[in-house]
Amino acid sequence: AEVAKLKAENQQLTTANQQLSTEKEQLSTAKKQVEDNLAATESEKNRLQDVASTLHASNINITAINIKGSGSEKETNTAKRADALRISFVIDENRIAPSGPKELYVIVYNPEGQVVSTPGTSGNFNTRDDGQKTYTSKVQVNYEQGKITPVSFDWKQESRYATGQYKIEIYHNGYKIGEGYKTLKKGGLFS
Repeated sequence: AEVAKLKAENQQLTTANQQLSTEKEQLSTAKKQVEDNLAATESEKNRLQDVASTLHASNINITAINIKGSGSEKETNTAKRADALRISFVIDENRIAPSGPKELYVIVYNPEGQVVSTPGTSGNFNTRDDGQKTYTSKVQVNYEQGKITPVSFDWKQESRYATGQYKIEIYHNGYKIGEGYKTLKKGGLFS
């Protein structure tokens, strides 16, 4: 009778052990799914945060500047009088981008549609959509989170400016954040 009782208890323990093993497998599978979902959600959150922290440029203004011998400056619209292009714009407020120095890449296209590059100030960078591009100038901006930041710099090319339309593109974080145009005219008889 004692042996039969122990065999019955042993059978119950074996059944309970199998049931616990099955439950453990189910919990392990559920845990793995939750971990995978969490990792995917975290990855998507980081991607969205990266995209959302990209700055945006607005109020893009390009002015041709004639620099006189005395150092005084005068705006001009003629190619032969232009000594520099003053590129100015505003970085809009962004509540996600952290404060600190930001690198902006500026690409200047001449009227023929070619990127203007000068040794020492030009180079290559990677865009998110178009692969690698050559930039004309790299601009360092000290950005403060949630604040509008004005940016202005002069760009001079070694050769004379050509008549026609110049196109300027501004990139940050691999994305194009703004573009502007400036048309330089041919000088007249008395220009």
